[in-house]
Amino acid sequence: MSFYDYAVTTPKGEEVSMKNYEGKVVMVVNTATGCGFTPQYKDLEAMYEKYHAQGLEIVDVPCNQFRDQAPGTDEEIHQFCTLHYNTQFPQMKKSDVNGANAIPLFTYLKGQKGFEGFGKGAKAMLMNAMLHGIPKENPDIRWNFTKFIVDRQGNVVARFEPTADMADVDKCVAALL
Repeated sequence: MSFYDYAVTTPKGEEVSMKNYEGKVVMVVNTATGCGFTPQYKDLEAMYEKYHAQGLEIVDVPCNQFRDQAPGTDEEIHQFCTLHYNTQFPQMKKSDVNGANAIPLFTYLKGQKGFEGFGKGAKAMLMNAMLHGIPKENPDIRWNFTKFIVDRQGNVVARFEPTADMADVDKCVAALL
């Protein structure tokens, strides 16, 4: 199967096929409204505004699997994001990204790009200390705001952990547009 064979569900229960994004650069990200990385919504929205006309799409999948940091309803999450960050990219239904109930899209993405570490710096050290018991070989999502970048041909070309510098994410996206 390819990236384009998967779908996600909107808060209204409608299926959104990744086939709708053929020929575009897509960022798929699991998010949360009560996370230390929540301010990344500002960077995501800035990238969306900067690159959407050139072919960037963002698929935002709120997730409550990481210390209950997205406890609200889909509507409450949407209201928070639009009020605080003026997000314009579509948000999908709150979903699991790990475990038996993980949405198939995330199972596929993790199979294409596994976890390679949190990198360097204070945030990376903090995340490593907090999640020290998970083997590096396990491809699971470690925390909110993990980003997968898919090129115009549907190839998963990069995975950025939440500790990654958003300027690096921007450079990756820009290079694919």
